[in-house]
Amino acid sequence: MSTHDRQPPSRDQIVDRYGALARAASEGLQIIDCEPGSFADGCFGAAGYGDTTGLPDGAVRASLGCGDPTAVADLRPGDTVLDLGSGGGIDVLITARRVAPGGIAYGLDASADMLELARANAAEAEVANARFLHGHIEEIPLDDATIDVVISNCVINLSTDKPRVLAEAFRVLRPGGRLGVSDVIADSEDGALRAAAEERIGCTAGALTPDVYREILTHAGFIDIAITPIGRAGDRFRSAIVQAAKPAGATEPEGVTVRRMRATDADQVLAIYQAGLDTGDAGFETSAPAWQDFDDARLPEHRYVAADTTTGDILGWIAAVPVSGRCVYRGVVEHSVYVHPEIRNRGVGIALLRSFIASTEAAGIWTVQSSIFPENTASLRLHQRAGFRVVGTRERLGLHHDRWRDVILIERRTATNPLF
Repeated sequence: MSTHDRQPPSRDQIVDRYGALARAASEGLQIIDCEPGSFADGCFGAAGYGDTTGLPDGAVRASLGCGDPTAVADLRPGDTVLDLGSGGGIDVLITARRVAPGGIAYGLDASADMLELARANAAEAEVANARFLHGHIEEIPLDDATIDVVISNCVINLSTDKPRVLAEAFRVLRPGGRLGVSDVIADSEDGALRAAAEERIGCTAGALTPDVYREILTHAGFIDIAITPIGRAGDRFRSAIVQAAKPAGATEPEGVTVRRMRATDADQVLAIYQAGLDTGDAGFETSAPAWQDFDDARLPEHRYVAADTTTGDILGWIAAVPVSGRCVYRGVVEHSVYVHPEIRNRGVGIALLRSFIASTEAAGIWTVQSSIFPENTASLRLHQRAGFRVVGTRERLGLHHDRWRDVILIERRTATNPLF
């Protein structure tokens, strides 16, 4: 098979591979996951840590990372931390000590052998606040908004569904939570060149370029994204620190989660749109558009839905369109927010607005505006609560259901633009 036809290892193959390495580490062997000469300068393995004093030899021997995420994740006493692909447990043990007292460090790994090794290392180190979970990083077995910090060390590059991994990390983080991972990144998007380099190195499976990594993080909902190379990792690869945050404004009411809108939400989003229009006070339109028209018109990076955490049903949505194609208006958008008419007093609207505002401010948008019928007093109160001001009333602007309607123009100017 040619290099061009090389397929990345399957999830089962990766689990089997690391299980074998865990067994070797348990037998006292120094394990190496990659071709040694490829990572002379990449801060791989135990070399990525400044100090391993007090850590069990088994944890150090089983270190297969490409840096030290615990050094950049801003760990604080009392934090609840999750390590994706925790392996022999070295990062969990370091983390557990730093978040004590009151904090918990979880390690998630798909290899039963690695989990057995990690638990033995935690017992030897007498670390009582470490917890190890069996599962896959694409399907994190934890509830929404339960984690303060997500870390990972050279594992995300191994997943064949990296967008799912990062979406899951966003899901389990609390509002304001942090992501700090070490990973392997690629210099080039050229598939053939990258596959050839991966085959020589032997331990990556479709590493992302910085631009693609950033795009996936942004799509998942993260802000404050920084990708910092820390060393050369063989031909066409580098080790890097990836940092990001979940917007602090994403405060969600009980039983509700706010997340990015997906194409699979289309039917429910349009049904809520139509239900709002049917009230007669949500907008000039009388029928919701087709999904393709909705999708084409609205900015993809600033769409959110509020979903019931028990049923998964969509309770409301928010999205925006640019007000103009002219460059001078690049930071001005017009938004719409719709909550199902049967959902009252659950905080869905304000949760959607907070997530949306955090997203637009992080993107450099300086003005968000909308128009509201004067009769829609609930919407006006909601927006004023979210920091919008009334600019004025446009009288008899349009004919709607055989009568001329006024609209109130509202706007919110960003607090982060130094010009304001």
